[in-house]
Amino acid sequence: MKNPSVQGKEWLIKDYDKNLLELILSKYEVDFFTAKLLSIKGILVNEIESFLEPKIKNFLPNPTHFKDCDLGIKIIYKHISNNSKICIFGDYDVDGATSAGMMSLYLKKLKVNYSVYIPDRQRDGYGPSIETFKKIIREDIKLIITLDCGTTSFDAIKFAKDNNIDVVVIDHHKSQENLPIADAVINPNRLDENDEFYYLCAAGVLFIFLAGLNTFLRYKKYFETKNINEPNLFDFLDLVMLGTICDVVPLINLNRAFVHQGLKIASKRNNLGLKTLTDYSKINKKLSTYEVGYVLGPKINAGGRIGKSNLGYKLLTTDDAETAYLISSELNSLNLKRKELEGNIINEAIDLVDKQKLQDIIFLVKKDWHEGLIGIVASRLKEHYNRPAFILSQNGLICKGSARSILGFDIGLAITKCKQMDLLIKGGGHPMAGGFSIETDKLDIFKDEILKIYKKSKRDNNNHFYIDSYLETSAINIDLINKINLLEPYGSGNKEPVFAFENFKISKIIDTNNNHVKVVMQKGSFYLNAICFNSKNKDIGNYLLNYKKNFNVAGKIKLNEWNGKTNIELIIDDIQLIN
Repeated sequence: MKNPSVQGKEWLIKDYDKNLLELILSKYEVDFFTAKLLSIKGILVNEIESFLEPKIKNFLPNPTHFKDCDLGIKIIYKHISNNSKICIFGDYDVDGATSAGMMSLYLKKLKVNYSVYIPDRQRDGYGPSIETFKKIIREDIKLIITLDCGTTSFDAIKFAKDNNIDVVVIDHHKSQENLPIADAVINPNRLDENDEFYYLCAAGVLFIFLAGLNTFLRYKKYFETKNINEPNLFDFLDLVMLGTICDVVPLINLNRAFVHQGLKIASKRNNLGLKTLTDYSKINKKLSTYEVGYVLGPKINAGGRIGKSNLGYKLLTTDDAETAYLISSELNSLNLKRKELEGNIINEAIDLVDKQKLQDIIFLVKKDWHEGLIGIVASRLKEHYNRPAFILSQNGLICKGSARSILGFDIGLAITKCKQMDLLIKGGGHPMAGGFSIETDKLDIFKDEILKIYKKSKRDNNNHFYIDSYLETSAINIDLINKINLLEPYGSGNKEPVFAFENFKISKIIDTNNNHVKVVMQKGSFYLNAICFNSKNKDIGNYLLNYKKNFNVAGKIKLNEWNGKTNIELIIDDIQLIN
């Protein structure tokens, strides 16, 4: 159909291999609808079983697959054996909090002498610095383990080594051509790695590393000698799942297994902090990627964005119920404050973009935008305009920036290239997100260079909106929901299917106290609840609230469970006008 959509998109039905569909139907006991969704995703016949029931053992590599892993294990073993004091240096986002939490819980089980340092976003900035390492070294630390950071921390790590401190880096961010002089850099995104596990977040890399460390300690009879129970790493999968979902890395292969199994571990509610935050958030259903990514994750992140950077780490490692409740309450309050501040900045940013001619990349600089919120603003603008977004907060002669990308443009690699060209003070990231600091007088050169890299990248047409299938209203039932759920977990790299429906009209508008637009849609005698998130005062929201003609609608079918009631709901992604 060539009718225009409210967002100016051309709707296209996803193509698929009909021969693959027939092969799936002949080899597996799945229905036509599920087989079609699998073939649309391009899942090969011999991968169907591991896709539908992903097991970690089928994807987990030997830890020695990663360069420096053996070195890192031996260095940590040396310090554990010597009872040296170890410092865990984490990051302030969810991936950093879960990684620091996992390492902390592991060392605690080994009864090791350790401390944790989570830098303050505004005071310390991202990653290690000479100043933060000075503070750490004063505490008689002999080994620093950096998690979710460190790959580009050349000066800080050199300072540590000059002071006879060992450093092990466990990270996933893009590296430069050279590596810091750490004792070990375990990172699947080192340039000299083979890219097979490029998609892991830091928590995933750490899980693999701990599997290697566990095996080594068992070989050295450490647990037996110390009369310590060997840690069960599967107990940490709820943290790996949390970091994987919230860092928006692709949910493919091992990541898919981490999330699939991690959600099962989370359902056991053994992590007191995660359990308490879930209850405080009034989540009364089994956790899915949605609740983790859109309800729990933002609250854990809120501490690092506008509050105390170590709140997330403390929540995930506490064994005290009162502490867990108080931190959950504080994170919830910080998240509400974050939403208010964020909304103001987003409205301001959209006004700035709309006053300009819309370019291939959104690039905004403003004095004193909150550094902890510019990443979310970049993400919102990327979604709103379907373009990469670079949002910078200027403070004097220095700007700090966050960037979010679209499929096909590796923003982490682009930022790393600019760092290698000495355009940035510091910077890094992964394909869909990055952060950096830059001198104000280099902004124009940096923007030009990013545009050059962007134009050489292989990207999809921004004006295309892809649909898995058109459905009749008779197909909207619990059976459909169950078939869609077979392909979970959904997220980056495994998008939830989008369905289109023809000739609906608005039957009722439901008032909301937020930025979402909620309606009841009607086609003949069929009624369907629908919601369009963050759409008030935007094209789709205005259309739903004011337009009286019939329309075609596309979105995701969900089962909404609230206050003990369940009903099927459409999450609206786009609306198509009927001529």
